[in-house]
Amino acid sequence: SSYSAVHTPFTLTPTPISRKSYQYLKNATGILSKLIYSVSEDHDFLYSAIYPIKAGNAFFSALLNMHQQIHSSSRHAPRLPLLIMRSDFMDDNRDGFRLIEFNGIAAGMGPFGQRIHDLHHYLQRQYPAVFSDLSNQATGALVDNQAIEGLSAAICQATCRIKQEFGDPGPARFLMIVQENENNVFDQHLLELALQQKGIETHRRTFRELHNQLSTGADNRLILEGVGPLDTVYLRAGYQYSDYEAFNIDEQECCQALMATRVFIEQHRVAVNATVGQQLATSKRVQMLLSQLGYDEFVAFGLTLQEAKIAKTILGEMLPISPDSINLAKESPSETWVLKNQGEGGGHCLFGADILTKLTELTPQQYQSWSLMRRLHPQPRAMPTLIVRKGELHKVNDLISELGMFSVQTDNNPSSAEHSFAGYLIRSKSAESTEGGVHSGQGVLDSLVYSD
Repeated sequence: SSYSAVHTPFTLTPTPISRKSYQYLKNATGILSKLIYSVSEDHDFLYSAIYPIKAGNAFFSALLNMHQQIHSSSRHAPRLPLLIMRSDFMDDNRDGFRLIEFNGIAAGMGPFGQRIHDLHHYLQRQYPAVFSDLSNQATGALVDNQAIEGLSAAICQATCRIKQEFGDPGPARFLMIVQENENNVFDQHLLELALQQKGIETHRRTFRELHNQLSTGADNRLILEGVGPLDTVYLRAGYQYSDYEAFNIDEQECCQALMATRVFIEQHRVAVNATVGQQLATSKRVQMLLSQLGYDEFVAFGLTLQEAKIAKTILGEMLPISPDSINLAKESPSETWVLKNQGEGGGHCLFGADILTKLTELTPQQYQSWSLMRRLHPQPRAMPTLIVRKGELHKVNDLISELGMFSVQTDNNPSSAEHSFAGYLIRSKSAESTEGGVHSGQGVLDSLVYSD
């Protein structure tokens, strides 16, 4: 049935981390959030960064056109940028923590990250002896995870700011734009419920459902037909071309109508996550360019010199595709690199022998849409881990983890009590698996426990 529900897979015990490492990641996450916000509002930089991939990537060509439409006039785009970003890290057994990728649009699963922490806390309290035996590498307390509160508080802050600016009657309103036949509804509903408990009225629509339903009120107020003024628009869709497809709309070129809807939203005074600028700023292309910046260039984006050093280190090593980097890949051991394109949502990385196969297929025009990243090799957990998938118990002997750290910024200001930090998401998988997404791969929900 299309209306059936399946629980997300999860571990029965958490992943150990030292207090020093956790604090370092929280600090680095705040720095990266500050950096990405500045990059997302530097429209000239984004244009120069994305233009080279325009010819070889139709979707990013369309995104860049949308970005130009929003910022082409002399008038500043009136939307209030709300950056909700998840920075994903792995702990390499040689170099330590390094960034895997930014997630600046539809950065989800934070509420589920909190729920698995709550489950581990319950198991630790209810079955202490068994829990201790299964996680004997961890000796400290569970690492608190308040992702639902952190994310909802940031959205509430931005929503109430817009509402107060206009002072019109009625409740503050939040619109979540979702995909057709969305299968991750429970994670989204947890966030909506938290917002409702803060007094915010929530609504859900697809891009198709918004077509011809939005209009302009006084002072660039964004109005939704049948609902009223909107204060925040939050995208859980829009990171792939198919989100803009509408076969029952008469248009000269695919996806133009629904992309125009997104442009229309940003031309109004409403809090928006993610802006097109934020989506471009967190792309693999920009990530690669940022990894090659010098300290002075980071400082130009508003970082201190000390922050620039941390950003430079944790961004790791990425290379553009060129004859030189192709030769380097050929000469390197097969486990040295990962080949990435600009896709979002999992399943867009190539490993091992597949890298050279793909590189030989690429035309020079397509080079700019791909990049090489030095592959990270985390140390697996010291003991087997029990996971639950589709109601069945499995043992994994080589579990490794990807640490997603949420950060929030509103109008270039941290939006949480912890300097923009807003909770975490841990996804773990077998070291043999190359795809760790909970929905798109072999990943399972996990949480953290201090090892000291």
